[in-house]
Amino acid sequence: MRDLVQAAGGQLRLAPMGGVIGFDMTALLTMARVRGVPLAAAAELLPHVEAVVVETLQKRNDESRGDGGAMGAD
Repeated sequence: MRDLVQAAGGQLRLAPMGGVIGFDMTALLTMARVRGVPLAAAAELLPHVEAVVVETLQKRNDESRGDGGAMGAD
């Protein structure tokens, strides 16, 4: 399962402006099946991992812009 979570970083869905929306769950569930990971376990775990990844990447993006996350801040 750890290998699947690590591979998830390569299966991101991006917004038009470059922000991360989430994982490509179809691709990840296919990867889980091929790797022999029980699909029920992957389907239960991946949304939680996705939420943490999206939040972490959003915080990094906000910090790199220097606006602390305030939309439209200069």
